Amino acid sequence: MSTPRRDFLGWLGASALLGATASPLAASTPPAESDPRALAIDYDMTWTDKLTGKYRAVFDSPMLSEGAALFRAVVWQDHYKAVYGTDPKEMTPVVVFRHEAIPLVMSDAYWERFEVGEKAKLRDAKGKKWTKVNPIRAAAPGAPPAAGKYTLETFLANGGIVLACNMAFSDVVGNYMKADKLKRDEARKKALEQLIPGVILQPSGVFAALRAQQGGCGYILAS
Repeated sequence: MSTPRRDFLGWLGASALLGATASPLAASTPPAESDPRALAIDYDMTWTDKLTGKYRAVFDSPMLSEGAALFRAVVWQDHYKAVYGTDPKEMTPVVVFRHEAIPLVMSDAYWERFEVGEKAKLRDAKGKKWTKVNPIRAAAPGAPPAAGKYTLETFLANGGIVLACNMAFSDVVGNYMKADKLKRDEARKKALEQLIPGVILQPSGVFAALRAQQGGCGYILAS
């Protein structure tokens, strides 16, 4: 990780503690601002057209936290249904994975090869060995518990939106550059092959979280 990025994210984390953690989820969606027209074609912004639910929220995940942000997004939907009888179609949850949480959008093969479980101190389902699989995606028997609706694939299939920080993704690319002695373009191509299908890269996680709010999403720091 480059020093400028580390400094920037360190400053960003301090700022989040001062302000973002206090942002409540409103019972109703805040009015959306007028949508800007995208000029760049490097990033897929079609997800903004899916911010149509009566109730919308963005769950910001700068930390790995065993995928807690995804869990909280699903629980938010469950609790609204329990309290208000809300139909899932009336709700639009968005999860943004950035900073240290970027491995959560990567395949099990990436987790195993780069020993993410050991580095993050996450153990497997039996609690004896470091996990070799992404804890929030559908995985083989013996993987950490992430059953049913709490998996990333199920969340996406049910209409959830998952965004990822391209700045943090550069660390993933860097891992392939170093391990396979590849040029950046080649390493990025290889890294993208291990990105979980349905996850949408954005210029940064901060951009994604703020853009979701502009689209009417309430904000919560979820990890």
